[in-house]
Amino acid sequence: MALIEHPVPYEYDGGTFEGMLVYNDSVTEQRPAIFMQPDWLGVCSHTTGMAAEAAETDYVVLLADMFGKNYGGMDKTNEELGKVARSNRADIDFILGCGKVADNALTAEADRLGLIDISRKGAVGYCMGGGYLLEQIRNGSDFQGTVVIHVTLPITVAPNRQNQISGRLLAIHGSDDIVTPKPQIDALEAEMSAHGVDWQVMMFGDAPHGFCVHDANDNIQRYDEKLCKQTYRLMRNFFSDIF
Repeated sequence: MALIEHPVPYEYDGGTFEGMLVYNDSVTEQRPAIFMQPDWLGVCSHTTGMAAEAAETDYVVLLADMFGKNYGGMDKTNEELGKVARSNRADIDFILGCGKVADNALTAEADRLGLIDISRKGAVGYCMGGGYLLEQIRNGSDFQGTVVIHVTLPITVAPNRQNQISGRLLAIHGSDDIVTPKPQIDALEAEMSAHGVDWQVMMFGDAPHGFCVHDANDNIQRYDEKLCKQTYRLMRNFFSDIF
């Protein structure tokens, strides 16, 4: 039994990117695919670890790269990370274009390797990656269910674009999140209801931003082991109802 991290290269708009298939090879049957938009650190040991924690033996995670090959932001300051992440977040064409290329490349490789049942596919997004992912599902991405965890900037940057959202949505958030205050989640709820989406929000009382980010302990985000474990239980229950 071993954790596999299988790199998947792709290109978008002249840039080189490298996503990752993350899965446990002790399972031989095909599993559901979970497309993952990571937080602002991009593809690195931190986010592959989160992918492995989310997947366990139940899923194959398709970890998207939206920052460029070898970006891995663990050695960057919050200011540097925020500048890049916000720049990407403001560019709806990049989010949709690069996100679709990532999804297609990762799904094709996982299917080629016989790892996934492509009829069962969900998505999960963390922090800024959750904001990217919400734009993808607004644009009609075919995820049967989407989970966003302490999402950053959940409101669309393209309000005049036609909303084609489908599938179910679960948002898991903290009431003391200073990055994404509760009124932004209220607005997301209103948007989902307006478009007839089957949505749920789990709001952890007095919880901060970043409760699933291991070792986080600063004025922006703080890890909470109990809430992190509860988050993944909620995620699994959500997907088990769909798949």
